[in-house]
Amino acid sequence: MRAVVQRVTRSSVTVDGVTTGEIEGGLNVLLGVSAEDTEADAEYMAEKIANLRIFEDEDGKMNRSIIDAGGSMLCISQFTLYGDCRKGRRPSFIEAAQPDRAVVLYEHFMSEVRRLGIEVASGVFRAHMKVSIENDGPVTLIIDSQKNF
Repeated sequence: MRAVVQRVTRSSVTVDGVTTGEIEGGLNVLLGVSAEDTEADAEYMAEKIANLRIFEDEDGKMNRSIIDAGGSMLCISQFTLYGDCRKGRRPSFIEAAQPDRAVVLYEHFMSEVRRLGIEVASGVFRAHMKVSIENDGPVTLIIDSQKNF
């Protein structure tokens, strides 16, 4: 499982002109699911992202998690995070999970985040979405349950 995590002051997603998810302050998470991922990957990613100390404390140091900061999360499914661009000009998405498997793990990830006490908004799986992200910092991290960056 792979995620692009951004600390945001606000973020929203619309589908066909209708807002399906919106947050004020917290994390925007673009989440990709690989063909190799399991529920353990979703649980690892939920714990890892929820406990990242990337929010400022009273001294201005990045020392607080989204849980500590009381923020929300907007989670957007993003199979293109598994696009392999090494050969040719068109990305290969062979590493991405098939939609029926990906949706289960995407939902499991969000369920685990909610279990940790974080409010989660989301896009619509497999829909064409327009995402608005107001990055705070900017702070952007890439996390992969299978690799160490």
